Amino acid sequence: MTTYTALTTLPGRDPAYALGEAMEELTPEPTGVGVFEVEDGSGLWEVGGYFEEAPDAIVLDLLAAAMGAKPFTISELPETDWVAHVRRELAPVEAGRFFVYGSHDADKVPQDCEPLLIEAAMAFGTGHHGTTLGCLRALDRLAQDGFVGKNVVDIGCGTAVLAMAAARIWPDTVLASDIDEVAVDVARANVTANQLDGRVSCAEAAGFDHPELAAAAPFDLIFANILKGPLVALAPDMATALQPGGYAILSGILNEQADEVIRVYAQSEINLVHKESIGDWTTLMLRK
Repeated sequence: MTTYTALTTLPGRDPAYALGEAMEELTPEPTGVGVFEVEDGSGLWEVGGYFEEAPDAIVLDLLAAAMGAKPFTISELPETDWVAHVRRELAPVEAGRFFVYGSHDADKVPQDCEPLLIEAAMAFGTGHHGTTLGCLRALDRLAQDGFVGKNVVDIGCGTAVLAMAAARIWPDTVLASDIDEVAVDVARANVTANQLDGRVSCAEAAGFDHPELAAAAPFDLIFANILKGPLVALAPDMATALQPGGYAILSGILNEQADEVIRVYAQSEINLVHKESIGDWTTLMLRK
């Protein structure tokens, strides 16, 4: 089946959500509508819809004009087996001692590595994105320097690849949390697939707001691979949850946003130890 997309951008959260709600009333009706902030500092928001029938271009143009948005770009997507496509495109990733792979590449796992199985269908957090890769490299660097995490948490864990990586190399239980219920289900499935049940505990939580996390704090290592905005907002809670001498590995930060994040965390006495940029993204290792 052919799928159609219609995408536009406009400034401001409220107008973007209003446009998204208006799109849901269109005929033909979209099968889904998404509203996302463009994380480049521009203040723009992206609004997009998916359609099983070609959308009415004139109606979309009128809607965009009424809402102050750019004209919609309409694209036709051919039917694609996306999981098969991802399997072809996503080769295994090596990040220091860690080897992230899908089950279709199980025969490629080296002997002298820490393997992490993430299925192709769960593409965010496979290690191919510069943010995840940067966090895995930072973890490997920290371990090479002799650090042993005894109380580790992964905030905004996604696939839980970072929590599982820590559990592979250190003996204590690692906590993982995400605000999204589906992500937590994915994380738990990955923990089971990697035979780490009982070693990684997953919880649905916004930031550190969960009884299990509160009881475990303060932590000696905190991962937060999210986005700049939530990272900045999380800084005061991070300062409370991180023990003196503890480390924070942060990513989801565009290169041009890194200095601002460093400044905000320095105000909470969590200071830069190492910075690495991979493509458009920066990973920070900080210490309290």
